[in-house]
Formats: sequence, C-alpha cells, structure tokens
Amino acid sequence: MKSSKDVDAYLKTAPKESHAKLKQLRRTIKYVAPKAKEGISYKMPFYDYYGALIWFAAFKNHVGIFIRPPIIQEHKKELEAYVTTKSAVHLPLDRPLPVALIRKLVKARMAKNELMKK
Repeated sequence: MKSSKDVDAYLKTAPKESHAKLKQLRRTIKYVAPKAKEGISYKMPFYDYYGALIWFAAFKNHVGIFIRPPIIQEHKKELEAYVTTKSAVHLPLDRPLPVALIRKLVKARMAKNELMKK
C-alpha cells in the first residue's frame, strides 16, 4: 500500500477484503481510548496516548495490530489462537475480530503509558 496522509485515506486504499475489519478496529480503539490522538506512523494508522498506544495495518490474509511490549507477552495465554510476535498480533480475515480481547490489550497499554507519564 502507498503512504497515506491520514487514517481515512489509509482505509480507502486498503484491500477491500480488509475494510470491515479495519473499520471495526478503528471504532474499537476510539471507543476504548477516546482521548488518543489518531494519525499515521510507519505508514499505518497509529494512536498516541501518553506515548505509542497501538498501530494497525492490512495484509493479504490478516489485519495486524502492533502494540509495544510487554503487552502481548502478558496476555500470551489469551492470544494462543493467533500468530503473535513480540509486538504484533495477526488477526485472520476469515475469523471475527476478538473485540473484547483487543479492548483488553489497548487498556493494558494505556495503563502502562499512564504510569510512564507520572
């Protein structure tokens, strides 16, 4: 995908197969972190809340969420059904988004960012 100037532009250029999931991710993040600043970073939608909160992106067979460590490691048991790395979770396009789990991950990162701010 080419570089986008804002999240709306990113969503418009994303593969059609991922549109619904990307929009749902965006709504979920904005619901959990309404004060987070939305933008583009590393050519992906990005949210800042007292520091880096979360990124997301479209790929051929999944959408990815990217969240700074140690959040994924701390929730490893709950994420067993997904491909993960130190800072990414691959959410397959052919399965529903785990909205409750995404909310939990975002809240956990928010809490860590708030602690660092103090």
